Amino acid sequence: MKLANALNERSEIQNRLSELQVRLNNNAKVQEGETPNEDPKDLLNEFDTLTARLETLIYKINMTNSLVDIHGISLTELLARRDVLKLKIGMLRNFLNTASAKLERYSRTEIKILSTVNVTAMQKDLDALSKELRETDEAIQEANWTNDLR
Repeated sequence: MKLANALNERSEIQNRLSELQVRLNNNAKVQEGETPNEDPKDLLNEFDTLTARLETLIYKINMTNSLVDIHGISLTELLARRDVLKLKIGMLRNFLNTASAKLERYSRTEIKILSTVNVTAMQKDLDALSKELRETDEAIQEANWTNDLR
């Protein structure tokens, strides 16, 4: 099984667990004399089966991520780098949007509001980070589809 397939299966299981939680809650109580639409014991058995499979997948995915080497860097390191790049890009984009917002003055006597940073220069930095994120994500996706789960 390729790493990408395991990641897809993990996502499917997580979605199924969310749906199962709703089904369990819907069948947790019934009016006296009534029966639930679904047997909670069956749902709990399904829950146990899914969580056992999820645990195995998470372990194998994490193990594979730590063993896969991409140009001398582990996939785990690349994933951490991608997460940090997304955080940086989001914060910088928000900051630059605020710094570059124009405030209208209705007369020359009103206080002039200026940006505290060079927006153009910082936008170039943001563009470079965005490019690095794209390249990092491409390397991760390639590794996901070319490496087998270990």
